[in-house]
Amino acid sequence: MNHKGVVRGIDFASVAAGLNDADNGEALLPLGQYANVDNPAEYSPLILAYVGDAWFTLFVRCRLLTWEQSKVRNLHRACAEAVSAVRQAAAYRQIADTELTAEEKEIVRRGRNAKSHAPVKSANVVEYHTATGFEALLGHLYLTGNLLRLQEIGEAAFVAIVNQLSER
Repeated sequence: MNHKGVVRGIDFASVAAGLNDADNGEALLPLGQYANVDNPAEYSPLILAYVGDAWFTLFVRCRLLTWEQSKVRNLHRACAEAVSAVRQAAAYRQIADTELTAEEKEIVRRGRNAKSHAPVKSANVVEYHTATGFEALLGHLYLTGNLLRLQEIGEAAFVAIVNQLSER
C-alpha cells in the first residue's frame, strides 16, 4: 500500500515537517553532521557503506576536475571506472597495511562481512565485499566528522586507483 508522501519506505512528509521546524541556523549543519550520530558502531555496516559510497564518488568526481573540465561524458566514465568495486578493492588492499589503523581495519572487516545482495556483474564476490568494507570505513569517518582522516584515506585510495588505471 502506498501512502501519500511515502517513497520506498521513507516518509517524506515527516522529513518536510522537520525541515520546516528547523531554525535557519540549524538547517545548515557542518559537513558530516547531518546524521544524529552518537555511536556510529550502532549503524549497520551497509548504512555506513551507503554513505561512504556517496562520499567517495563525489570525492573522485572533484579530483577528476583537475584533468578535465569540459567533457562530462569523459568525467562520468572515468569516475565510474575509478569507483568500481574492482578498483576500490584493489586500492584498499594496497593501502591497508601502510595507511590504516587496527580500528579502521576492524570497521572494514565489519563492512566486508555484512550480509548484502549479490555483487555487481563487474566484480567478483571478494572484490564486492572488500569494496563494501572500504566504503563502510569512509561512511564511518564521514558520520563521525573525522574529515581530515577521511580526506587522507580518500586521497591514498585515489592515488592507488590512478596508478592502477595508468598501468592499463
